[in-house]
Amino acid sequence: MGVAELLLFTHRLPTRDAAIAFAGARVPVFPCTRGEKRPLTSAGFHDASCAIGQVEEWWARWPNANLGIPTGSASGIDVVDVDAKGASGSGFPTFERAAAAGLVDGELARVRTPSGGLHVYFPAMPSRPQRCWQAAVAHIDFRGTGGYVIAPPSVLATDHGRIAYRLCSVSSAHTKPVDAGALREFVDPRQALPRPHTAKPPPAGPPDPNRLAGWVGRLREGERNAGLFWAACRLAEAGFPPDAVTSALAPAAASAGLADAEIATTIRSASRQASATPPGPPGSRQTPPGPWSAHSSPPRRTGDTRCLP
Repeated sequence: MGVAELLLFTHRLPTRDAAIAFAGARVPVFPCTRGEKRPLTSAGFHDASCAIGQVEEWWARWPNANLGIPTGSASGIDVVDVDAKGASGSGFPTFERAAAAGLVDGELARVRTPSGGLHVYFPAMPSRPQRCWQAAVAHIDFRGTGGYVIAPPSVLATDHGRIAYRLCSVSSAHTKPVDAGALREFVDPRQALPRPHTAKPPPAGPPDPNRLAGWVGRLREGERNAGLFWAACRLAEAGFPPDAVTSALAPAAASAGLADAEIATTIRSASRQASATPPGPPGSRQTPPGPWSAHSSPPRRTGDTRCLP
């Protein structure tokens, strides 16, 4: 059963049953806070699982949890997120122009979000993962590898009460992946242009919390999430506990423009991955699971950011 059929089958079920159905179809899922988008597990979407026993355990612990699905390579779906923010702007006019230009045909399904926006699901390309990006000026985001979405039948608490994610349509036509790069260049050409990385990485050697904090504070949009993750990994692998990592890096990350919830999630994920790395022989270099480690180079700017739904 494909993702479109799964959405059609599960969108009116309890979230627990929907989560089990997705996992049974080999689409990994993870629990998020009731009425919110915040993951309940320590590593967030990195913890997503297809194991039925694990999913049942999560929903036994959090029976009202929302349903999170990692996007991109992990699940085989990419999502174009069209925002509707009232007076601050809407992504629908730009999305309609992109549709007229043939850039967003081939969709799997459409889901109306509680804010009035739209999630448009596409099949992902296993051979060519596409990273997340945000085009704030166009009010359109892309959720690919490195991101996640909240799926029906989840519910969010809004100013207008509790509102569910609602399946709008499932396509019966030919589906195909969306070209995220072409879409981004169309909706915001200025953001698509590559710009040089401006934050010079700290020198090699034992990690200095103050130096790393200064480096994180100079990161720009598109660098901040991956840069914070890299710096947090360095400190965590050097033996700094999560509270110390937070004290050292959180103020700098906030000054760079990251939200408190995003900072906390990133540092938790880095600390978890660092603690999962088995110690190696003297002089060896161990790399924790995940995209960055204390031993890798800091991420260069690509315009990608970790996505939050």
